[in-house]
Amino acid sequence: MEYSIVIPAYNESDKISSTLTQVVNFMRNFSHDFEIIVVDDGSKDSTVQTVADYKRENQEIVLVKNPHMGKGPAVSTGVKKAKGKYIYLADADLSTPITELKKLAVWMIDHDYDIVIASREGTGAERLNEPFYRHMMGRVFNFLIQSLVLPGIQDSQCGFKLFKGEVAKKLFSKLEIGSADKEIKDAYTGAWDVEILYMAKVFGYTIKEVSVKWTHVKTTRVNPLRDSFKMLFELLHIKKKALLGKYHIS
Repeated sequence: MEYSIVIPAYNESDKISSTLTQVVNFMRNFSHDFEIIVVDDGSKDSTVQTVADYKRENQEIVLVKNPHMGKGPAVSTGVKKAKGKYIYLADADLSTPITELKKLAVWMIDHDYDIVIASREGTGAERLNEPFYRHMMGRVFNFLIQSLVLPGIQDSQCGFKLFKGEVAKKLFSKLEIGSADKEIKDAYTGAWDVEILYMAKVFGYTIKEVSVKWTHVKTTRVNPLRDSFKMLFELLHIKKKALLGKYHIS
């Protein structure tokens, strides 16, 4: 298997068919062998049935059903199921078009980076239709992330990331922030990507940020203020573990 595309989904019945069509059509021209793993995060709408129906005529689709524990556990489940040499994480809204994978893959295949992450910052990046308050909240949170644990990473929170398969499996096997052990009530993204990237730096993996086009997709499932406070506590937990020397590669 060359590529595994991991897509976490929670109540995405309004857009998941369109997303899968775009990903399938692109990947059939981009890769000789791929799978698309949709991990349903306990959706309450018809997301599971929609993906199951789509899967009948598209053998590349893999459907995994998770309890509702948040985005981190859904992504982690997908990575553990993935068979690809390269594992690409993509949000179900495709706010960054699947075609941007080409840019990321160049840095991994031609320049041998272990992790290549999409960035909404830096030269050439495009942020479209994003409310000013959302952008400012993101910048403040990124300032805290860089100050505490990830200096030099301009955008750790963009949901589109490419990993070498063995690197992803190693990192996600040690993930704590995204390893919920109980169901939750509301949609939640979390700071799991911060912990993944911090561990990657500790373990000596190479990381490249690549500027991409990103379009804000309006959603009522996420509460920016509430989730920002929860993610701040997770960020402080990562910092505490780092200071205590609890991250190690063995």
